[in-house]
Amino acid sequence: MIVKETKLKGCFIIEPQIFEDKRGYFFESYNQQDFNDATGLEVDFVQDNESYSTKGVLRGLHFQKGKYAQAKLLRVIKGRVLDIALDLRKNSATFGQNVTVELSETNKKQLFVPRGFAHGFIVLSDTAIFSYKCDNYYNKASESGIIYNDKDLNIDWKLLEEDIIISEKDMQLPTFKEYCHSDGA
Repeated sequence: MIVKETKLKGCFIIEPQIFEDKRGYFFESYNQQDFNDATGLEVDFVQDNESYSTKGVLRGLHFQKGKYAQAKLLRVIKGRVLDIALDLRKNSATFGQNVTVELSETNKKQLFVPRGFAHGFIVLSDTAIFSYKCDNYYNKASESGIIYNDKDLNIDWKLLEEDIIISEKDMQLPTFKEYCHSDGA
């Protein structure tokens, strides 16, 4: 596996070694020891999640607050998405910066997003199956987020605004500035 740290400290892109032949392919999607050795982290994943979405569906930018913060290891099983990680660690040199990576069934890349980050993705293919591991359990009372189209963040979601499908709940998320002026930052 090839592990590259992004410009956001602690956020890694992981490319597995893929073995292909006339039967198809095989790869190890996760090995805790290899992951820990390659990243220098000790992460204990406790929950796996999966979603199915159609083209234009945008989920995010989400995060869990306080003791329910989550690190995530993200990948696409079917389709193609643009994945975004936003650094919300107020003492970080990259606070307020984001990194984007295309995850797909073809490239099989994964993105590790540490605690203290918001995360979101948009489906670029007709459909996508998105899967991720979390190092902490979901807690509804601790869920939060930042509005996807925040002008200060200026994230390029690669689709036209009128082609984006977003939940009513996600349309009500605060801006980055509102987040910074709340007790969250």
